[in-house]
Amino acid sequence: MPISILVITIALITIAQLIILGSVVFLENRDPTKTIIWLLILGALPILGALIYLMLGRLVRKHQLSHHTQLLQGPTEELLMERQAIQAEDDDDQTTSIPINRKLANILMNDASAPITFNNRSQVLTNGIDTFKAIFDAIESAKNHIHLEFFIFHNDSIGRDILNLLMRKVSEGVKVRVLVDGLVNRSLRKHFGELRAAGVEAEVFYPVRFPFLSRRLNLRNHRKIVVIDGRIGFLGGLNVGDEYLSLNQRIGFWRDTFLKLEGDSVNFLQAVFLNDWNGTTRQKLFDVDYYPKANQLDVQMTQIAATGPDSDWGSMLEIFFVALTSAEKAIYIETPYFIPDEGSIMALKTAALSGIDVRVILQGVADHKITYWASLSYVEELLEAGVRIYQYKKGVLHAKILILDGEIGVVGSTNFDIRSFSLNFEISAFIYDEPLAHRLERDFYQDLQDSKELILTEYKNRPFSNRLKESSARLFSPLL
Repeated sequence: MPISILVITIALITIAQLIILGSVVFLENRDPTKTIIWLLILGALPILGALIYLMLGRLVRKHQLSHHTQLLQGPTEELLMERQAIQAEDDDDQTTSIPINRKLANILMNDASAPITFNNRSQVLTNGIDTFKAIFDAIESAKNHIHLEFFIFHNDSIGRDILNLLMRKVSEGVKVRVLVDGLVNRSLRKHFGELRAAGVEAEVFYPVRFPFLSRRLNLRNHRKIVVIDGRIGFLGGLNVGDEYLSLNQRIGFWRDTFLKLEGDSVNFLQAVFLNDWNGTTRQKLFDVDYYPKANQLDVQMTQIAATGPDSDWGSMLEIFFVALTSAEKAIYIETPYFIPDEGSIMALKTAALSGIDVRVILQGVADHKITYWASLSYVEELLEAGVRIYQYKKGVLHAKILILDGEIGVVGSTNFDIRSFSLNFEISAFIYDEPLAHRLERDFYQDLQDSKELILTEYKNRPFSNRLKESSARLFSPLL
């Protein structure tokens, strides 16, 4: 074929590709900023841009997600309905001492199908040593079943200790199920044969077989869940790996938070795990025995919010917006990745300008450079509005915490970024309890001592190279 004809053919194919993909992007009616950026990328880098779009850019509609299932049926649904608490506006019983934020509670019920339970007890676990000790103790106590679900599960020292314990518990007659994300656990998946031979049921959530052709790169299971016998539950920010115990010398100290839950809230944590398991394996685990009735514990109002791209609404984005706008005295946030939308930025700025004490602790030691610099691009405008921002310097900050008015504590896997708000499957516990909120505040105040506050006058004089990194990282953050 003559060179001229070859060039014309390539040009025609490229133009056709641009028209087709450009039309698809345009007709998706997504955020205008994202649309413009994608169109610019496709125009400037036709071939590479098309590959990037196919990997990361395509919108996935709820009906396209095979994971979207409804596990709660028949007797199971009726049982859990009975465990919910329904409080009237003029309720004068023992729950009146609970600092209920009705606006937040309502959106959690309507937007994330997060029922309210009162019969609960929780414990804050600070960092890896406390967390894994509590998890190991709970696993040792298991008599019926053990359910684990993690975004990352390394086959290293702590990972092997857990796996060996799980295989031993199987030999004692305990049912063990392990669910890990399909993108980042290849080292563990090599040992699935060993686990399954020992009787452990190990499965992969949304496996990515062809990374360069799969939209599933953006549909990750970021949840961290442990359920023991349906009576003890755990959730939070920690994955399984030596670095989460601060044992990785390259990374150093790792700051994180987990929650141990007991009571009726564990029923709904269990339901999330079994729904994820069902969506992955197509098993139908409806047995009501997975939801034992809890003993009478403390009166602690709790909502378990599981959100993701299969949700009917934007879920956690709207939930956090309501949380921020309903605060009256204080908003304390700890997050490693801070890429808010315009609504969240406005909510934080408005709260600070209205006299609310708004403080945000971000990473000072980066584990992901792009998100680190993108997070800093929002700092200056927030400082100008009176938001106090700190960078954690003791090590890597990975805790995901929100504390409202010293009354409500939120702990889970959800970062304050677009990926957690829109693209990942996440889980968080919203607990309306002053002692729990004060316990989280103690950790927050300690983290302030280990952080450097960013001062507006100093921050405005940061090097031009930093500004360039921030702007470049922020430019591409809407594509996530």
